[in-house]
Amino acid sequence: MRKNTLLAAALLATATLTLSACGSGDDGKKPVAEVSVESGSSDKAATVLDKPFTKPDLVLTDTHGKKYDLREQTKGRPTLIYFGYTHCPDVCPLTMSNIAVAKKALPKAEQDKLRVVFVTTDPERDTPSALASWLKAQDPDFIGLTGDFPTIQAGARQLGISIEAPHKDKNGKIISVHGTQVVAFSPKTDGGYVLYGEDATVDDYTKDLPKLIKGETP
Repeated sequence: MRKNTLLAAALLATATLTLSACGSGDDGKKPVAEVSVESGSSDKAATVLDKPFTKPDLVLTDTHGKKYDLREQTKGRPTLIYFGYTHCPDVCPLTMSNIAVAKKALPKAEQDKLRVVFVTTDPERDTPSALASWLKAQDPDFIGLTGDFPTIQAGARQLGISIEAPHKDKNGKIISVHGTQVVAFSPKTDGGYVLYGEDATVDDYTKDLPKLIKGETP
């Protein structure tokens, strides 16, 4: 079984996992908190939570400029949620590309069931049109959401993901520091019960998506 059981109490106590300053060097990728983990196997990508997250109560704006109620729009559907930004030079595009490639390996009926939601951590630059253009290169069916930063930050925090407001680095480049986890939500319970880190590969998602779509444990 692809399972590392993450102790929910430790996760909620820290309320944060790994922060990544995309393209800003190694320091931004160091853990900012220690989280207790019972490792079933070190080569497994999936971390199955002992206590699933409740889906964030987020109402943002989609790539069509329309209101998008995350809970309502994804209710009863297998859903992957990721917080990142389109100007990210490394982790964000790779993560979304890996998911996109794995999704294409699914039967059409299963592809139609899956919801992949990309929530920007850089809303000032990631307008609906900017998100639409960026996601089209990944998968035109991916859902892009933007809104005011405090709302987005609060939603990420509900999933134990820490994000910081975009700021300039020492070279004057605007960066967004954010957690790099993909959270998978069950279509049966709407609970976020599986986490994937930035090291998850196309093969990992290809193997796990069929189970996630059914609400099973990978």
